[in-house]
Amino acid sequence: MTILKKIELMSNEAIKQAVLAGMGYSIMPLIGIKNEIANGKMVIIPMKGLPHKNDWKLIWHKEKKQSPATHAFMAYLNENKELIRDKYFK
Repeated sequence: MTILKKIELMSNEAIKQAVLAGMGYSIMPLIGIKNEIANGKMVIIPMKGLPHKNDWKLIWHKEKKQSPATHAFMAYLNENKELIRDKYFK
């Protein structure tokens, strides 16, 4: 595949709007375009080597004390990660 022209946009929403406007195509996370795929405004073009799968990481400053809410959120994620993955990231 030869790319003749390219533009650089600073947000996934800007990229999505450019694709919807017919300006080209992009590789994007499915979570950000699931509604557009569901309502037929976007389609997935099968390509060799895609989809690219990656791991998500939670990060924080090592010297920052974590709040009780943060600890509760982390516990929730650890207990429900498969459910969250299957519901939102299939």
